[in-house]
Amino acid sequence: MPIIQDSSYSNYPKWLFNGHLETIVPSIFRKIEGVNYSRERISTPDQDFLDLDWSRVGSDSLLVISHGLEGSSERHYAKALAKLFNQHGIDALAWNNRSCSGEMNRGPILYHHGATYDLETVLQQVENKHTYQSIFLVGISMGGAQTLKYLGEKGLELNSKIKKAAVYSTPCNLPDSAATLRWKKNSFYKKRFLEKLKAKMKVKGQQYPDLVDVELLERVKDFDTFDTHFTAKLHGFKDANDFYQGVSADRHMPNIQIPTLIINALNDPLLYDRCFPIKLAEKSSNIFLEMPKRGGHTGFQVKGEEFTWAEMRFLDFLI
Repeated sequence: MPIIQDSSYSNYPKWLFNGHLETIVPSIFRKIEGVNYSRERISTPDQDFLDLDWSRVGSDSLLVISHGLEGSSERHYAKALAKLFNQHGIDALAWNNRSCSGEMNRGPILYHHGATYDLETVLQQVENKHTYQSIFLVGISMGGAQTLKYLGEKGLELNSKIKKAAVYSTPCNLPDSAATLRWKKNSFYKKRFLEKLKAKMKVKGQQYPDLVDVELLERVKDFDTFDTHFTAKLHGFKDANDFYQGVSADRHMPNIQIPTLIINALNDPLLYDRCFPIKLAEKSSNIFLEMPKRGGHTGFQVKGEEFTWAEMRFLDFLI
């Protein structure tokens, strides 16, 4: 029953007094200096490309970082994990989902919470080109969902070099997380994500005019409409609900075979109900669920410290 009952997260800045502030302030203002990536572009099986950003210290162990929705390797949480693990002698690889590396991808699809085929391509590249003895997978928000889904899909067939995994602020159940973007109190997040995704879809429509209804795109005001007419259409799903159900990580999580830490704050404004897989963790010997009362979504800042509590918790769990 690996549910961590008493979370160690306590030294949070008192002025970040609710989940919204804990979410928004780091997202806008947090900066991490001193990470100098080396970029590698690799091909996908469908003739597209992925950009991989490396931060190496000459280790035989590797941390693979999967970013969140409309994030990238440049986000503060990705750079912080790379910097922290580098300081402890571990190489880091932050990969960018299609369209997230600063350049639009070539193919007709973009990316989504269940795009584990691209994570598989990244890990195959690592296996084929490098000699790492130990690999650790981490994911933040959407990247956490991709990581959990991938581990469950692989099950007993997972590469034995992948030893442990850790995720935080992760929508384990995508339908319940998507529901939070319908709430009036979350209109800030809905607007921010939707504007970025609509801008990308508009560019994709210029690449593939027959696939994207740009006139309809301009009128979209909510995620259910966007995901039904654009995300689902591009990626082979019937509608938004079919997409949310089809790619949800918790459908696969019972098959996870390696120690995996899930940190989801109880005051995360973008997580709800089944995003906290309590019953699964109670039955699993591999899933460790920690639910701090505070932290927001990808927050977890610690007063006076460069690294967040979640990042230090990852280090403690994985190494």
